[in-house]
Amino acid sequence: MTLPKIAYLTGEYPRASDTFIQREVAALRKHGHEVETCSIRTTGAEHLVGPEQRDEHARTFKVLDAAKNPLRLIRSHLRWLRTPGRYAKALGLAWRTAPKGIKGRLYNLIYFLEAGVLAAHLQDQGVTHLHNHIAKASCTVAMLSEALSGIPYSFTIHGPDIFFEPHHWRIDEKTKRARFVACISDYCRSQLMCFADQSDWDKLHIVHCGIEPDRYGKTWHSGQRLLFVGRLAAVKGVPILFQAIDKLKGDMPNLQLKLIGDGPERTALESMSKRLGIDDRVEFLGYKNQSEVAEALLQTDLFVLPSFAEGVPVVLMEAMASGVPVITTQIAGIPELVSHGESGWLVPPGDVDALCAALTRAFIDPPERQAMGEEGRETVEAHFNTHKEAAWLSQLICGYAGDNAPTTKRPEPTQ
Repeated sequence: MTLPKIAYLTGEYPRASDTFIQREVAALRKHGHEVETCSIRTTGAEHLVGPEQRDEHARTFKVLDAAKNPLRLIRSHLRWLRTPGRYAKALGLAWRTAPKGIKGRLYNLIYFLEAGVLAAHLQDQGVTHLHNHIAKASCTVAMLSEALSGIPYSFTIHGPDIFFEPHHWRIDEKTKRARFVACISDYCRSQLMCFADQSDWDKLHIVHCGIEPDRYGKTWHSGQRLLFVGRLAAVKGVPILFQAIDKLKGDMPNLQLKLIGDGPERTALESMSKRLGIDDRVEFLGYKNQSEVAEALLQTDLFVLPSFAEGVPVVLMEAMASGVPVITTQIAGIPELVSHGESGWLVPPGDVDALCAALTRAFIDPPERQAMGEEGRETVEAHFNTHKEAAWLSQLICGYAGDNAPTTKRPEPTQ
């Protein structure tokens, strides 16, 4: 059976912080799909941290760069003007779904221009289905591309930030017009149900972001080395972790923290570590590629993610796949990955004392820590394996393309 040729679209691809999308693309290719990758913007050099990112970047179609070519832009839209009724409806959709204000209207008209170029590219490449990750501006382009070309789209919705401004991003209309929506967790699906029409609920499926467990070696240590991986942004709660280290440094002389990632808060966090007198215990490593993250996990004793808002963090999956016990916050979809007291510790977000208590508990009870690491790896292997999740996504794409669209949230147990 010939599988549909797919295109993938995000605002910026590939990014060092979105390696799960690259894994999903690679897994779909292994399942037999031809996948054309597309990115609205050109990825910054800081994200091209390894050969995998550089190879994907080289083969990815950059929509905005193509749209800046006047001849290509005009030719693309002249193609769709051959069906003036469809073109007018697509333009009307762009106007109708634009955020309030002149700026919102202007941006949606720009997205409409980009959609014309993207749709022409997809048609030229023989793509029959477009899938979008991150349901913001790039998903608007995907929706308008479908309105122009008739090439159907689906999207993966993550959260939590998309749910801060659901009306701005018109996730109701995007859901209505999509063939299906892949929600990364039950929590995420429930949030989308707040805004999507009830008639669309049946096409909201759960497709976990996943990892390749075999990429991560299983490890176990009994030291006091902590690891954080993520964007250095306010939402990740790193200052709470710094305050906890400050409180515990007297009782834990060997406590050390490495941070992998970068972001807008890095300078402020470096200053904070000096102000607290813990800069000799904290090391900022910047962005690292997948292999380097896997290696860092082999050298750590405990993974900590004190976020204030998350979807289902892939970095937690990576740590759990390595057998590293985790401490994180009891928010959003995280409890669907980490079971408190079984595969890790969950603490209230923003609570320094609770985080200190969890760190202390982890370090005074090594056997419990090891058992949690083992349970975490089993959880990830069973429910967050990118190859299994890509197979389910492929089933959704193929099913909706035919007459056998799946009717369950998740794959049947026999699959």
